[in-house]
Amino acid sequence: MNTLFSIGVLPKGQNNCITDVAGVKAGHITLSEDKGNGVKVQTGVTAVLPHGKNLFQHKVRAASYVINGFGKTTGLIQVDELGLLESPIMLTNTFSVGNVWQGTMDYMLENTPEIGESAGSINIVVGECNDSFLNSVRLQAVQPYHAAEVIKAASSSPCENGAAGAGAGTLCLGFKGGIGTASRLIEAEGNQFTVAALVQTNFGRREENRFLENKLKPAGEKLPDGSIMIILATDVPLSDRQLKRLAKRASVGLSRSGSHIHHGSGDIVIAFTTENQVNHTQGDLFESVKTIREDHPVMNKIFQGVAESVEEAILSSIYFAEETTGRNGRSAPSFGNHFNG
Repeated sequence: MNTLFSIGVLPKGQNNCITDVAGVKAGHITLSEDKGNGVKVQTGVTAVLPHGKNLFQHKVRAASYVINGFGKTTGLIQVDELGLLESPIMLTNTFSVGNVWQGTMDYMLENTPEIGESAGSINIVVGECNDSFLNSVRLQAVQPYHAAEVIKAASSSPCENGAAGAGAGTLCLGFKGGIGTASRLIEAEGNQFTVAALVQTNFGRREENRFLENKLKPAGEKLPDGSIMIILATDVPLSDRQLKRLAKRASVGLSRSGSHIHHGSGDIVIAFTTENQVNHTQGDLFESVKTIREDHPVMNKIFQGVAESVEEAILSSIYFAEETTGRNGRSAPSFGNHFNG
């Protein structure tokens, strides 16, 4: 998967996708329906699974970082308190967080009978962007069953970029935005690691991007500040504290793409590693975990991989998105058509 842009110097993963991290699965459900009289469903759901096993029984180490908190996510308080992720990461539109949370809960309860009985509660993580410029959000077209469907459909194949899933109705830099993904490979003492990003973009103006400045006219209609959800996946053995450090570096890739982190923007990062998984049931007093040494030079490469993959994922979200018509006759133009034209 390639784009028009050459971002950074680190080598890309085989598919330049978050699923280049072994075990990670991703999937989309896209809802698009013209209901007439200016009403348009243009939205969806995206799921990212750290592995194909039961996530409640086999938790992964995780952290989150809030760059700007104008967002409506669920589950991040517990992720940061315990350093663990125990559900799929779900993305959708702002008004559908509740339904996606419920559908994800239903799926996890169906597949894990002990939740609420012998194993306590579960922490469901849902992120969002406001796609109301194109999508008639008051319809709340995303229903709980869509969440279960997209979890079941998630796969390790390269996932679709552009106007897909949770990105079906979002904007980016004055163009049609959506879902973007990228990955980077890192070598260290005979070991090869992967760092990857998946983003749901809904932010920015054309004149704020260094590639677009002086090449294209600003978009005619005033657009909302928007938001971005950034998911980082890696197979580097890291602690949740180290993952928090990675999550902070996502802001470098975001700023390079043109974002000024606007007042009304919800810019939120969730990072996890597929290594050092934690079984829900364990009785040992002590825990031994192997992690990358903090002061080893490879940490700088990992940070670099985060910045490069986030920046490219953002640009991929607009590069692969086709022109999309939304509610009230509004249209989000294709970046490719304008740039090449």
